[in-house]
Amino acid sequence: MCTTCGCGIGQTRINGKSMQPHQHSDKPLNYRPHKHSHAHEHNPAPAATDLSSNTVHFGTGIADTHAPGMSQARMIKIERDILATNKRYADENRRYLSEHGIFALNLVSSPGSGKTTLLVKTIEMLRSKLPIAVIEGDQQTDHDAARIRATGIQAIQINTGKGCHLDAHMVRHAIQQLPLQNNSLLFIENVGNLVCPSGFDLGEAHKIVTLSVTEGEDKPLKYPDMFHAADLMLLNKCDLLPHLTFDVDLAIEYAHRIHPAMPVIQISATQGSGMPEWVDWIMAGCRSAATAKQDLKQFDSTFG
Repeated sequence: MCTTCGCGIGQTRINGKSMQPHQHSDKPLNYRPHKHSHAHEHNPAPAATDLSSNTVHFGTGIADTHAPGMSQARMIKIERDILATNKRYADENRRYLSEHGIFALNLVSSPGSGKTTLLVKTIEMLRSKLPIAVIEGDQQTDHDAARIRATGIQAIQINTGKGCHLDAHMVRHAIQQLPLQNNSLLFIENVGNLVCPSGFDLGEAHKIVTLSVTEGEDKPLKYPDMFHAADLMLLNKCDLLPHLTFDVDLAIEYAHRIHPAMPVIQISATQGSGMPEWVDWIMAGCRSAATAKQDLKQFDSTFG
């Protein structure tokens, strides 16, 4: 994953403005593996070959991943350092969102699952009920942010360059630029990727994974970390089921093998089926966030 291989290196832009170079008082996120000239052996975990299935496994070491020339211990240290830094930013984001009663959802999926169309339809159903803002993440272009802005909702685009996911540091900058309102809803549409976003907390209330019926039923088994990290699965594009051989029950069974308690909502963003249940789920979360803000305010006034 990008915490060890360096695939997050690249220039991040928010609404076309580069985030680099800039500095914070604490150590910034750094995805580049450390360079060193001192001599010592690297002992990467050997690949394990399963002769019965003709499969070569590169995730059998203690780091659960592989990087050429890097030891498992070194990869674990790099990952811990990066994720610890990310956690500090995520905790700051979460505190800010909680203090203002903002219900934040991190939308994750593979490319082409229909996240943006789903988001547009969701906004159309909710914009008269509460304030909404959106953070859009893509490697390049602001096409998705433009689609969101066309609904009349404030949206800010983060382009990650070579980066394959959003991190809490990027989201903090976006939050600072958005006119977020108290007791509101914040959607964070992550970069299309079922791997790296699973490991990065953005300070959100929930990760929502979208799986479309045009993908394979076995996506949860192939990408278990993402489905384990998610709190809700949206099975999208269900209007296409009559034209496909997709097995809905099998896909849900696979998802529950990874995350047994995870609820699943079957939807069609274009036809509207399942959307009321999804909207009700969101509204319940918004009410909980608003109540939690009042409880936090009361706690701070009493014990702060």
